Amino acid sequence: MSTSSTAPVAAGAPRRHRPRSAGDRTFSVVAHTVLTIWALMVVLPLVWTVISSFKTSQEILATPFALPKVWHVDNFVRAWNTAGIGRYFVNTLIVVGGALVLVMLLGAMCSYVLARFTFPGRRLVYYGLIAGLTFPLFLAVVPLFFVIQNLGLSNSYLGLILTYVGFALPFTVFFLYAFFRQLPEEIAEAAAIDGAGDFRTFFQIMVPMALPGLTSVTIFNFLGLWNQFLLPVVLNTDESKSVLAQGLNKMQAQQGYQTDWSGMFASVTITILPVLIVYVIFQRQLQGGMGPSTDK
Repeated sequence: MSTSSTAPVAAGAPRRHRPRSAGDRTFSVVAHTVLTIWALMVVLPLVWTVISSFKTSQEILATPFALPKVWHVDNFVRAWNTAGIGRYFVNTLIVVGGALVLVMLLGAMCSYVLARFTFPGRRLVYYGLIAGLTFPLFLAVVPLFFVIQNLGLSNSYLGLILTYVGFALPFTVFFLYAFFRQLPEEIAEAAAIDGAGDFRTFFQIMVPMALPGLTSVTIFNFLGLWNQFLLPVVLNTDESKSVLAQGLNKMQAQQGYQTDWSGMFASVTITILPVLIVYVIFQRQLQGGMGPSTDK
């Protein structure tokens, strides 16, 4: 018996790809060129900053693009101790760490309630939070300063932490809302039948299922809060509680004509190092959690 020419292709057989048109090839070349230029614009200044942090100030001014003759690790020790970057680093860890824990807890619970429960004013609350993303931050700093002052939280860790939480909460709710909406309702109903309450269902069932989204939004919040400059400058004037952005700004302002360039570059490298470490470690989770899973 002859085999029909229209028989289906056997499983695992290689498929023929449609030949790419001239337009597709042109778009691919242009896209790769633009992305390469953009990557170089981002990576080269970063590499130059790290290399300069191992030079002396004379080498930075005389041969800015050459490798250091001697790699001066003592620049980092001087920046950490003498310049006070160590104190600023610890302050930033306290403020950003406390804000991250609080904003992720409140943001996850808020987005879960808005996504899974129906009650009067639900959409009003959701769109009110989303409207916070469109409000320019520099317009809020002056009234925010007086609010923090009236609450007696000026120049305190708690004042900065609560401000950071308010700054990051709208984005957190907006990001996590889609993840909790995507989770199957049957699982929550099965947990309720088994006697699980709302809090147990949320923390033991829903949170693990939304973990990719939680990881991604945590990384985004960490990057945004770690690099925050305007809020701590306006709300905190206590030198002992200054964060890294304030510390670098004060170092530059106080040194005047006697700028310690090697110490400055070492301080900048210390500042950006945690961001690079977090991104390298969680790069796979960040890429995998950019959208809710659609697997059934």
